[in-house]
Amino acid sequence: QVQLVESGGGLVQPGGSLRLSCAASGNIYSINTMGWYRQVSGKERELVAVINIDDTTNYADSVKGRFTISRVNDKNTVALQMNSLKPEDTAVYYCYCNANRYIGTVLSFQYWGQGTQVTVSS
Repeated sequence: QVQLVESGGGLVQPGGSLRLSCAASGNIYSINTMGWYRQVSGKERELVAVINIDDTTNYADSVKGRFTISRVNDKNTVALQMNSLKPEDTAVYYCYCNANRYIGTVLSFQYWGQGTQVTVSS
């Protein structure tokens, strides 16, 4: 199996910062895309930021200039630096990983973390 371990969520005041981390482990041949989505109760899960195998990145318009996704060298780990946090950023953040496994051939699968709460409030 592939496991995603998330850390870094919590409570922060508006304008503050948090750093989320997600580490992938298990039977991983390679990782295509890895990053974060978020979801507010009653709404659809939305992309926040992902980094791709070619090091290109994709960000939600609402977080551009404030959030930075990066890959940790020598580890199947990504970090999301969140600065200038706003109450609108409050959500459950889910790590996402599209990874290849070798099971007779190379196939890609999507994996999700359990979610970590980020609350931005005074």
